Amino acid sequence: MVDGERRNTARPLRPAAPPDGGAGPVPRPRRASSGSPTPEKAPSTPESADGSAGPGAATGAEEPGTGGRRRRMPFAHAGPVRPRQLAAGAARATRAWSRRPSGRTTLPALFLLALVGAATTAGAVLVPAAVRKPEPVAVEATSAAPVLGVPQTGPVPGLTGAPVLPGSTGLPGTPGPSGTPLPGGVTTAPALPSGRPADALAGWAQRVGGTTDVPAVALQAYGYAELVLAQTHRSCQLSWTTLAAIGYVESRHGTTGGVTLLPNGLTSREIRGDALDGQGGRSRILDTDQGQLDGDRTYDRAIGPMQFIPGTWQEIGADADNDGVKNPHDIDDAALAAGEYLCKGGRNMTIPGDWWGAILSYNDVRRYAQDVFTKADEYGRRSGT
Repeated sequence: MVDGERRNTARPLRPAAPPDGGAGPVPRPRRASSGSPTPEKAPSTPESADGSAGPGAATGAEEPGTGGRRRRMPFAHAGPVRPRQLAAGAARATRAWSRRPSGRTTLPALFLLALVGAATTAGAVLVPAAVRKPEPVAVEATSAAPVLGVPQTGPVPGLTGAPVLPGSTGLPGTPGPSGTPLPGGVTTAPALPSGRPADALAGWAQRVGGTTDVPAVALQAYGYAELVLAQTHRSCQLSWTTLAAIGYVESRHGTTGGVTLLPNGLTSREIRGDALDGQGGRSRILDTDQGQLDGDRTYDRAIGPMQFIPGTWQEIGADADNDGVKNPHDIDDAALAAGEYLCKGGRNMTIPGDWWGAILSYNDVRRYAQDVFTKADEYGRRSGT
């Protein structure tokens, strides 16, 4: 009542039964679906003064706002979650976690760890494929089957027991600062002022050659190389027997294939190995000297009585006979260069490990190293060294 007239549209202050004669149809509550919890029962309608039920009871419907509204229950209709939805939820959770202090600290660490793992895996796969096996640097290498049981300890070939200093086992001489005493008491410097220096060892070479079957000219080259190395690489202590064994295995001391070793140390014709083209078990080494030393502009070939590869000779070639030329086909030059190569890296050739390492660096085939060991030991025993 506002202006003294009765209005059916006046809105009550609280939910109640509609006024007499002014109520429209009461909305019916929605039916609950199967499996849904039963909605709460609406409170009973208060009876009228004459004991009859209120207007709401006549229709049997629930009053709005008193219990007809269905209460929402979480996960009441849960079903299977699709993988895409699961991934999206995980992404949202991860993004939210990354914004927290713990996420800002942990997430970069996880990313860095994954990056390191990927780099390690890539390195393990790519690096071995990119790094080539080192090529033999001094002789023609083959793929002969390795010999098992190559000794890594014990006496060095050419010695008769524990390692001893050169000169006490019948070697060409004992190095000294002012000269080298040769067999017979003659003292001379390692290099003579003129002529072929190795000729100073002619007497010693004739005597030892008679018991070892090594040509005297070759023995002079091996012995002179030992004397020079005793001055230039004092800690190496390389024995002539090792050089002689390499010369025998490589070219039979410069006489392979009918070649003759001349008195001046040169071979009657140049000794050249097969092309290193990767065929027949040989290594594949492309030309490094434009054919100047081996006559082959496509592949390298081992050359000379000590069978040097041209690239290695250009690096370590020597002039042992004072003729002003580093000639791989001169056994004097080749023997001294071979000794220089074996003594590289501060090796001590009286230590078994260093000896085997030097021979295998000359030609990385164990059968080859075993053959050199056997021949050097034979020369040591037959010469009394």
